[in-house]
Amino acid sequence: MTAHQQLDQALGELESALRSIDLWDTARPAPEAFDSAQPFCVDTMDLAQWLRYVFIARLQALVDARAPLPASCEVAPAAEAYLQNSKPSNRAVLVAAVAEVDRIVTES
Repeated sequence: MTAHQQLDQALGELESALRSIDLWDTARPAPEAFDSAQPFCVDTMDLAQWLRYVFIARLQALVDARAPLPASCEVAPAAEAYLQNSKPSNRAVLVAAVAEVDRIVTES
């Protein structure tokens, strides 16, 4: 399986993880929210919005175009921090899914 195929599968699993903990159906941010210069758009979006509308969308575009993937990816620590006060099982599901995306991108 190619890195693009692995990433496509992992992105689907990340979507499923977000759905399973009720973080997928988040409102689409205003267009200007995407102009943020802050990491993870922390000043304009919550992490669930960023994961859905920025992270997954951009990586899926790279997969669809079979374009080169980023040199590294380290989003799991941000997910862990964002969910620090969440139910441990919810945190574990999402962090594991994000960590798998991180691993595939970094190892490709």
